[in-house]
Amino acid sequence: MAVQRADLRRQVDTHWRRGLSYLKIGLRWLMGVVHKGRDFLPFDALLYRDPEPCFASAKAKQKHLEQFSIERVQTFYCSA
Repeated sequence: MAVQRADLRRQVDTHWRRGLSYLKIGLRWLMGVVHKGRDFLPFDALLYRDPEPCFASAKAKQKHLEQFSIERVQTFYCSA
């Protein structure tokens, strides 16, 4: 996640669709730290939602965009 936040993702995931998982991106960055002298980035916790999701197909992207969240709503009545 630190690589993504530092806007360095394209250095380790050069494919135009950027389809690597955060685990693979992190491992590739660590390999770059060891072999290419890249800076070691501080650890960031994973976010609940992916800030920049990628999709395997246009159909998968459309399905994701059509999703909606359902929240539970409770109503309390007070008698005065």
